[in-house]
Amino acid sequence: MTKIVNSWNDFDPLKHVIVGRADFSVIPPEEPATSEKVPVDSEMRGMWGPRPTATVERANEQLDNYVKILEGLGVKVDRPTPLQWNQEIKTPDFRTESGMTQMPPRDILLTMGNEIISAANSFRCRYFEYLAYWPLMNEYFEQDPEFLWTQAPRPRLTDKSYKHNYYDEKISLEERLVRTANKDFVTTEFEPMWDAADVMRVGKDLFIQHGLTTNRKAMEWFKRYYPDFRVHAVNFPGDPYPIHIDATFVPLRPGLIINNPHRHLPDEQRAIFEANDWQIVDAAQPAHDTPPELCYSSVWLSMNCLVIDHKTVCVEASEVHQMEQMDKLGMNVIPVPFRDAYAFGGGLHCATADVYREGGCEDYFPNQVDDPTLV
Repeated sequence: MTKIVNSWNDFDPLKHVIVGRADFSVIPPEEPATSEKVPVDSEMRGMWGPRPTATVERANEQLDNYVKILEGLGVKVDRPTPLQWNQEIKTPDFRTESGMTQMPPRDILLTMGNEIISAANSFRCRYFEYLAYWPLMNEYFEQDPEFLWTQAPRPRLTDKSYKHNYYDEKISLEERLVRTANKDFVTTEFEPMWDAADVMRVGKDLFIQHGLTTNRKAMEWFKRYYPDFRVHAVNFPGDPYPIHIDATFVPLRPGLIINNPHRHLPDEQRAIFEANDWQIVDAAQPAHDTPPELCYSSVWLSMNCLVIDHKTVCVEASEVHQMEQMDKLGMNVIPVPFRDAYAFGGGLHCATADVYREGGCEDYFPNQVDDPTLV
């Protein structure tokens, strides 16, 4: 019997992974979920259409190099099948002018033990993104008799899923931070919506970020779907654009997490970590003041790293401060050039999805506290 799929966290020894591709990537048109993500002063405001060919080629060159580095570390790598995203997406409930990409599988695929779930994404342009991974899922299903191939309930993404008039060109950064602190986001609680990159897996505990792409109803769905797991809602008041947890709160090994110093986990949410002797340290400052051209993400992709095992981590090659910190934390650092790929969906962690890590489902938080974050 061939066991292909197994992963319970982001730090046990990685043996098999999916790495995305940049082919046919599109800057999607504005829609209720995406307009809130693009900063008012961004050059990408109002821009959409196929990404320039030269940028796609540079991104693919770095993605291919990333694959070679991972293979050199003994990791088996699979790739998605690119789709032509520059075409209309239409359902009975909505239409949008294009899809997006298949560069960041971390947003779409969540691996839970021997199960891979396709997420219930809140972006209309990402409605069919799971199809790029369909051939791989089918292959795993045919080869691994224990593999569970799952699709989360598909959201309808009607106008009821978003707050009308939420977005305002004139809103200040301070007002955005107030909204984040008040857990006031463009997504409503009409139906469960979530991106896989908002879920931090730590054995029997799931820490899920409530933000612009994942709502509380999704956490309730997780609680019911995985009754033997503890589901914690986390939020980071210092983030004006709270999308995805993996450039904010990143576990490196059991007992150690780096936290974005501008987006601290609130004190009441830290209690579960402190009760179990986990250390939360501020991540090093980014080496860059601005993101690359045509990039949605913040400079904090510096901490969006891929942990290979408890002692080894891949960090973007120009992020000298983050690499130095990892070294001081006892990690062997593998530098990976990746800034040309950032614009297509994120950093080194975003561009991957776990297929197989050694190890089982451990309880890393046996000392339970009166936890207000439990869903």
